[in-house]
Amino acid sequence: MVRVKIVALMAVLASALVLALSPADLALFWLGKTPAPAPEVRTLAEALDFQAAFVEQLIPLAGEPVGYKVGLTSRPVQKKFGVDHPLRGVLLRRMLLDGDAVVPAKFGAVPIAEADLMVRVRDAGINGARNPQEVLEHLDAVIPFIELPDLMLKKGEPLTAATITAINVGARLGVLGRPIPVEATPEFARALAEMQVYVSVDGALVMKVPGKAILGHPLNAVIWLAKDLARNGGALRAGDLISLGSLGRPLRPRAGQTLWVAYSFGRWGGEVKVRFE
Repeated sequence: MVRVKIVALMAVLASALVLALSPADLALFWLGKTPAPAPEVRTLAEALDFQAAFVEQLIPLAGEPVGYKVGLTSRPVQKKFGVDHPLRGVLLRRMLLDGDAVVPAKFGAVPIAEADLMVRVRDAGINGARNPQEVLEHLDAVIPFIELPDLMLKKGEPLTAATITAINVGARLGVLGRPIPVEATPEFARALAEMQVYVSVDGALVMKVPGKAILGHPLNAVIWLAKDLARNGGALRAGDLISLGSLGRPLRPRAGQTLWVAYSFGRWGGEVKVRFE
C-alpha cells in the first residue's frame, strides 16, 4: 500500500512538470521536500490568489494560520527583484518550533536559515498605527526568531517577486526564542531602531546586522503589512504573530551545525538557537 501511494505521488509530480502547476500540485512538492517548477503567475495579484489556494492545501499538513511573514524587507533585495515594497506570506501553527529546537538540515526542498525577529499583536488597533511608537502600543511581545524558509523551486526556475509570493514567500519552519515584553515607550522604539543582531555558527560570529536593515526600523514592516492586508480586505488581529524579515544574508544549513542569534537593544535583549542534524 505504501509503495502504491509513493508511485501515485511521483506520477502526480511528474505530470506537474508538463501541465501548469496547481496549488494542490505544489503542496505535494512541499510535502515531499522536492524542488518544484515555478507557478505560472504573471502579476502579484495572481500570485496572492495562488498563495491563498496553496495555503489552504497546507493547512491539513501544517495547522491553522497564526500570522504572517514579511519578506524582501531590505532595499537592495527589493531592487534585485524589481519591486519597491516587501512581500507577505502566511504562517501556520506547526511551522513554529520552540527555542533550542533540533531540525533536519534537509527540512525542505531548498532550505535556508535566516536571523529574523517576531512580534505578537495585542489588539486590532495596530491596523491604524502610523509609526513605530504607535505600533508598540498594540503589541505585547517581541520574540527572537530564526526563520527556516524553503525556496522550493528547481534550479533554473524563475525566482521573481510573483513566484516568491506564490510559494508563500518560502514559509516552512521557524524557531522561537523567549518572548520579550513590550514597553510602549519612545526608549523601547528607539532601542529597536538601534538594535544589533549577532549571528553565530558553531560559536563563531559570522554576521553583525543592525535592526535598521528591516525597512529602516523593524516595526515599519508591521505598518506595511497592515496597509497591504487592508488593500486586500484583511486586517491584523489580536494574537497574530508577525515575522518582520531577514536580518543579514541567508545561510545554508548543514548537519551538525548550531545556529545562534543574539539581539541587543538598549536595556533589553534575547537569543534563540537551532541545531541541525
